Amino acid sequence: MKTRKLGNSNLEVSALGLGCMRMTFGDAPIGTRQEMIAFLHTAVERGLTFFDTAEVYGPFTNEELVGEALEPFRGQVVIATKFGFKHDGDKGPSPATGLDSRPEQIKRVAEASLKRLRVEAIDLFYQHRPDPNVPIEDVAGAVKDLIQEGKVKHFGLSEASADLIRRAHAVCPVTALQSEYSVWWRAIEENGVLATCEELGIGLVPYSPLGRGYLTGKIDEHTTFAPNDIRSRNPRFTPEAIRANRVVVELLERIAARHNATPAQIALAWLLAQKPWIVPIPGSRKLERLEENIGAVNITLTADDLGEIAKAMSQITVIGDRY
Repeated sequence: MKTRKLGNSNLEVSALGLGCMRMTFGDAPIGTRQEMIAFLHTAVERGLTFFDTAEVYGPFTNEELVGEALEPFRGQVVIATKFGFKHDGDKGPSPATGLDSRPEQIKRVAEASLKRLRVEAIDLFYQHRPDPNVPIEDVAGAVKDLIQEGKVKHFGLSEASADLIRRAHAVCPVTALQSEYSVWWRAIEENGVLATCEELGIGLVPYSPLGRGYLTGKIDEHTTFAPNDIRSRNPRFTPEAIRANRVVVELLERIAARHNATPAQIALAWLLAQKPWIVPIPGSRKLERLEENIGAVNITLTADDLGEIAKAMSQITVIGDRY
């Protein structure tokens, strides 16, 4: 497995990470806890060293799963987790309860995540979403304290604007930004976020790099989603949007045919070709999907391939909001 460094930091990870959210949250389960633990062990054996979770996934159950599964590989893998949602009593954090990035809350979350992840220090600690009620300088200062205490190694942001990134970075160096980025969602190219990451030496970790599965080409207008699958409520996954956006998959299929690859592999290879400090984190729970995704690391798109994708996507209007 090839490796990459996240920006100017010394944080080196596998060129492809693994999003773990759907192993316990946001979708119908497809395996037992022990099967997911075995799957995570296989991911490490295949060369992946970068794993993404959050306290809100579950809540808590995802961190517990990742912590148990990866404990045997402590020191060999990098685990990223997140803070930032308000706790609803004993129920834990939920996006529905709102945001909470107060410094005292960040420090409480860090202590709890350390226990669930079974680590002595959190490798990468993201603010899950910007909190308009807490100055980003206070957020960065709280994480800086945790870094100085040895409880966190690296600070990250998620879905932050260019201005917030700059302000946070001035207080505590930001190692990575997690943001949605893919062939069909490229807002960070236009709003200054990607350019700011490059200027400041911040790594980019794209989530949903396969468009929540759509860019694999395996979803059509007849696909149904379980009620607890977040796509069942997503405007891009109505039958009408699925049909209308098929042109994006057809583009990926044309490129894939030249490389003896799949549309998913081309979508990931496109991201890897954008910048050497980009590390996508596709989520997968099946071995065949994991191995398909890993195969993208060895695909080198030509200038003609990249030009064709750029030209075609400039003429395509993707239907449906992302949330």
